[in-house]
Amino acid sequence: MNADSPERAPSDREPREYDDIPGTYVFDGQHSRLGYALNMFCMSLNEADNRDAFAADPGGYLDRFDLTAEQRAAIEERKWLEMLQLGGNIYYTFKLAIFDGLSMQQVGASMSGVTFEEFSQMMIDGGRSADGNRYQHEWDGN
Repeated sequence: MNADSPERAPSDREPREYDDIPGTYVFDGQHSRLGYALNMFCMSLNEADNRDAFAADPGGYLDRFDLTAEQRAAIEERKWLEMLQLGGNIYYTFKLAIFDGLSMQQVGASMSGVTFEEFSQMMIDGGRSADGNRYQHEWDGN
């Protein structure tokens, strides 16, 4: 992971305790600023006319928003986890999933790298194991 990775705390702010938790993308002020255009695109899908425009010309519709190249690619390729890493808020990005006819479980499975069935069973069984999902410094050197 390099210093420019969206998974690391930006160097222009104080480190946060949660920066050290694998897979955690807290929607704080920094993340909100990073993902503003991405989230505004997703929120725009609340309106039927906007959904119709996006369906008719996805590229042209995305041109309306000041997205980074990475954000645009994540949207176009439906890289759900990457959208969160690039400043997306899960509640906003889920509007795109709804546009695609996906359930929260389907998106969760995609972000977890498992099948829908495996993800559903994991949730029935009580969720993801805490093993390997604690503070990174607890695992360094092991």
